[in-house]
Amino acid sequence: MEPDVDTRVLGAAVTVALCGHWEHDPPCPLAPHHSRAERFGDVVRVRILFAAEPEWEAEVRRLITAVLSGGRLVGADGEATCWQLHSSQPGTVSPEEADHAERLMRS
Repeated sequence: MEPDVDTRVLGAAVTVALCGHWEHDPPCPLAPHHSRAERFGDVVRVRILFAAEPEWEAEVRRLITAVLSGGRLVGADGEATCWQLHSSQPGTVSPEEADHAERLMRS
């Protein structure tokens, strides 16, 4: 991802994959979620919290991985933002994220 690109585009891409568009009325139809992107030099690390019914977890993970692997989102201005996914793996909710995860589960 180019250094001058707004990293929030990655969260928008995930929202498009899970909700159909980055602008939508709540609640999220498939999985309430939150994305956080942090830049470390040339690398952007994205953390995505989501809440899904157990039978939908694999599909939500598949959609997230697919959109981030796709490496491209066309914005409202018609311009494409591109990136390259280097790796992806599931994680666990950290103690610092527990309250946020609880709120997502109630959404």
